[in-house]
Amino acid sequence: MALASAAGPANLRILVVGAGIAGLATARALRLAGFRPEVIEQRSGPDEDPCTGTYLPGNAIRALRRLGLDGPVRPLGQVVHRQHFLDAAGSPLCQVDLTGFWAGVGECRALPGAELHRVLLTGAGGEVRYGTGIRSVALSTGTVTATLTDGATAEYDLLIGADGRRSTVRGLAALGGASRPVGQLVYRAVVSGGPSVNEWTGLLGQRSGFVVVPMGARRLYCYADEVATVLPTDPVARMREVFAGYGGPVPRVLDALDRVDVTRVGEVELGRWSRGRVVLVGDAAHATTPTLAQGVAMALEDAVVLAESLGAADTVEAALVAYESRRRPRTKWVLDRTRDRDRTRDVPPALRDPLLRGRGERIFQEHYRLLVDPV
Repeated sequence: MALASAAGPANLRILVVGAGIAGLATARALRLAGFRPEVIEQRSGPDEDPCTGTYLPGNAIRALRRLGLDGPVRPLGQVVHRQHFLDAAGSPLCQVDLTGFWAGVGECRALPGAELHRVLLTGAGGEVRYGTGIRSVALSTGTVTATLTDGATAEYDLLIGADGRRSTVRGLAALGGASRPVGQLVYRAVVSGGPSVNEWTGLLGQRSGFVVVPMGARRLYCYADEVATVLPTDPVARMREVFAGYGGPVPRVLDALDRVDVTRVGEVELGRWSRGRVVLVGDAAHATTPTLAQGVAMALEDAVVLAESLGAADTVEAALVAYESRRRPRTKWVLDRTRDRDRTRDVPPALRDPLLRGRGERIFQEHYRLLVDPV
């Protein structure tokens, strides 16, 4: 008899730590399966970062469909049909037919991150205890006791760490330490009233790159990276300095910049994702650099598979084993392909660019080949 029918899903006490994409998607998936999780978030309120956009490849839209949330997302942002790769000067390298590649899976869409967050928050039931983090966990046979930052202590049948690449739960459960720095800085911004860009457009330099994605209503999501380790004191000025020689739409985007968020990027690669009744999802378990734009998709897929595993297994422990065994090959593929693409930063453009002009579409499609398959 499956866990959900044996114990009654509503009776399983589940705490989700983190109300970002991974946490809200997990809460939504669990609610669809009949569970009633609690969700806590250490931030004081929902994520409304105006500098964040989200690009959703086809497998992310498929996962949203599994969560019953593709409908609310459909009016938001803009469908992206092609990726155009240019060299730093703005000359074409190759293009990728996204509509054809993801046919039967889902369209690709770009939208503001805050809008996706609101959809997931509504889908999760909107019941989040903000301003509440986790202070400690104590593992026992069949339960886990959580002490929260507000002083409350409670016992749960399952605690889910969905608190990102800097996960507190990961450390408290002795599943791993801090993320591993990769020597890359990532800049993110949303520009309104900039140049007219109708498709995903990426310019590839050496040791740096710049991507512009339309989100509808003359809004552009701008993502850029450089090989560096020191955070600049003025991110806008640094972006204008690093990308001053770039062509295409970049000069007008740089002129329109108002606010830029910059972060150091780190990877998370763990020997295991669960210990006792604690399990990790999303970036807390398997963060990569954003190069393949798979962070959101992997978190959404984690949510779907974890809820399915809990609904089908006889015990929580068996469900966690099933969840990890299904997800590891896919997340390892993303990590390996991300590293492959990141390594091209060190290839001189004189060698890289002719290769991309001849075989670029096939190379980039190969990076996503496994992800076309069902979760």
